[in-house]
Amino acid sequence: MKILQRPPLTGVDGDAALAEARKLIGRRIAQPARRAFLQRSLTLGGLSLLSGCSISDNSSVEAALARISRFNDTVQGWIFDPNRLAPTYPDAMITRPFPFNAYYGEDEIREVDEAGYRLEVTGLVADKRSWTLAELRAMPQQDQVTRHICVEGWSAIGKWGGVHFADFLKRVGADTSAKYIGFKCADDYYTSIDMPTALHPQTLLTLSYDGQPLPPKYGFPMKLRMPTKLGYKNPKHIKAIFVTNTYPGGYWEDQGYNWFGGS
Repeated sequence: MKILQRPPLTGVDGDAALAEARKLIGRRIAQPARRAFLQRSLTLGGLSLLSGCSISDNSSVEAALARISRFNDTVQGWIFDPNRLAPTYPDAMITRPFPFNAYYGEDEIREVDEAGYRLEVTGLVADKRSWTLAELRAMPQQDQVTRHICVEGWSAIGKWGGVHFADFLKRVGADTSAKYIGFKCADDYYTSIDMPTALHPQTLLTLSYDGQPLPPKYGFPMKLRMPTKLGYKNPKHIKAIFVTNTYPGGYWEDQGYNWFGGS
């Protein structure tokens, strides 16, 4: 098979091009973690996607970064092993207190009424209905002690308990050949994941933390816990789940974070 070579950039100083693109990132991105991530990812190989475009053209640089990110998503999906387990730990290694983390301050934690809570399930599922917490708690539960890894560079070990997500998807008759599962949350957060991660044996709909009902600061009434994903992919205060073949995006992902978000 003949491999087509992309024409090289001509008349462009490589160091100057990188400096210009990194300067653009610094101006447009306020979050330090995302800025550092993109700056580390930015290489002349990535800039070659800009062939024929002005290096100082903001829209061209942003479009190229988006294409690089989508390529990274594809590669991570290829190499993801649905049978490989993340490390687990003894209770003695739990981080106490486990850190609070959100896009807002701890004084803005959302309070969800337990009595009125209903989990809405829609999309490519046979059983489109709402679930109460009592119904979710009646399903078989399991605990896991795993490490939460944040894109900002820190990690912490916690003990999460809940329903194996694959069992829940089977219970509602989800189309497991679909591409995506999306989540809407009571704190207006939203995200989505790939189906292989949803079916991973360590992916839980968590209802408890360290043997107690899930506290509001950790996502009451329910948090999706995936030790195979970075922290921002683990939504809290979940109020709706939908199965779809249409790309749903996410709160941070729509601002430039990598969508697959594997840890």
